[in-house]
Amino acid sequence: MAGIAVAALAGCGSGRTGGGNGTGIVMGTTDKIFSLDPALAYDNGSLQAETAIYQALLNFAPGETVPKPDAAEKCEFTAPKVFTCTMKPGLKFANGNPLTAKSVKFSFDRVLKINDPNGPAALLGNLEKTEAPDEKTVNFTLKEANDQTFASVLPSQAGLIIDEKSFPADKTLEDDAVVKTGSFSGPYTITSYDKNKLAEYNANPDYNGLFGKPKNDHISVKTYAGSENLKLDVQNGNIDVAYRSLSPTDIESLRGNDKLTVHEGTGGELRYIVFNMNTMPGNTPEQKLAVRKAIASSVDREALATGVYKGTFSPAYSSVVPGATGATEPYKELYGAKPNKDAAAKFLADAGVAAPVTLNLQYNSDHYGGSSSEEYAAIKNQLEATGLFKVNLQSTEWVSYQDERVKDSYPLYQFGWFPDFPDADNYLTPFFGPDNTLQNHFDNPQINALMTAEKVEADPAKRAAILKQVQFELANNHISMLPLLAGRNIAVAGKGIKGVDDTLDPSFKFRFGVLSK
Repeated sequence: MAGIAVAALAGCGSGRTGGGNGTGIVMGTTDKIFSLDPALAYDNGSLQAETAIYQALLNFAPGETVPKPDAAEKCEFTAPKVFTCTMKPGLKFANGNPLTAKSVKFSFDRVLKINDPNGPAALLGNLEKTEAPDEKTVNFTLKEANDQTFASVLPSQAGLIIDEKSFPADKTLEDDAVVKTGSFSGPYTITSYDKNKLAEYNANPDYNGLFGKPKNDHISVKTYAGSENLKLDVQNGNIDVAYRSLSPTDIESLRGNDKLTVHEGTGGELRYIVFNMNTMPGNTPEQKLAVRKAIASSVDREALATGVYKGTFSPAYSSVVPGATGATEPYKELYGAKPNKDAAAKFLADAGVAAPVTLNLQYNSDHYGGSSSEEYAAIKNQLEATGLFKVNLQSTEWVSYQDERVKDSYPLYQFGWFPDFPDADNYLTPFFGPDNTLQNHFDNPQINALMTAEKVEADPAKRAAILKQVQFELANNHISMLPLLAGRNIAVAGKGIKGVDDTLDPSFKFRFGVLSK
């Protein structure tokens, strides 16, 4: 999850005139775009832009959790380890170059070849190779047969299709260079781009995909450094939609504004603390686990959800968010819904860990919303109130945060997750598989085997049982990350704006094309 802090933008009007579909939309956000290059982008701010400008073989229609054809006519297993997609004819990029099966092969090969630590390559862990025997056919050969999640990987940031004639195969491009390629086949093209300040999008007349013709011809997306000016501009009608991230108190305040509507949908966002398995406190693996269990017994999720987030988040007692297939609550079962100082002290004493334990806890000050400071101050107070911990709390802006965490600079640190696709596996494999995106040195053969088993199990009841087992094992014997909160998908819009509810769904894709006024 990535981004860059920039100065806030003042409001500049409530819209602009587009083409045949009438007035354009002005949207505001605090989410920063890390990159427009699909090999480098693996964050919500970038996903928002990518959803507009890139096509995928399959995608999620608004409100749906089963992927449907986008650039493909159809996709299906043609052998236990071969997933085949047939392309729609006549597809092209905005620069006029044809979009064919060769473009798809190039796009997937490039993500894996570049394998940037901040990129989405981890989502393709089950992909052995991609072949394009002709211009209409793409064959994905998988390492494990009958992968029940691979179709849902195709709409993710790892599955976006770019022009093989415009991008280098072995290195990423800066955003301005990406814009110049015109390698866009999604519902929109970018017509003007000032990174993390203002981006202008026009409807793409050549788009031929799942989402259909956008209901607006033009959308302007303004990026704000913080929620204060974002709230002010949507309140004053200077922007039509505010999406991510107004503070909980902002949302609470705006609910009483009769000119605005607060829209809420299922989001699947997860907030958690990551433990660097090498550098966290403890002299042995057993002592490190005891420290993690003691922390799990000391946090008060309900207090964070209600006190800090005003009910816009709810307690999370598993790495799989509530409502997902197979989701359980092992942390509530094992460590309780409320802090248990005696249990925490016993975990430490049994492992020979002297209290108080010093925790160097890092959080991000500009990527997960303005309440992060309050959230982590509350966590520090909760842990220190037990008398078992001394917390050194520090913050870093996102531009440095991503680089420092992969350098093992942070023993414990804040992280958040926005789902790549609405399936329980997306809360497991990226966190706990080999070379996982957390890059916290966790790798366990038993967990890997369980995750492989749930992926390839076609029977829903049997798959749910495996998912339950892996969640319990992670909470009981590992705790490489500690789930804290699950969030809702919230946007605030003027009363005349239509379509917002249609895009606030578990896919976490904000589709500009459903908006109109």
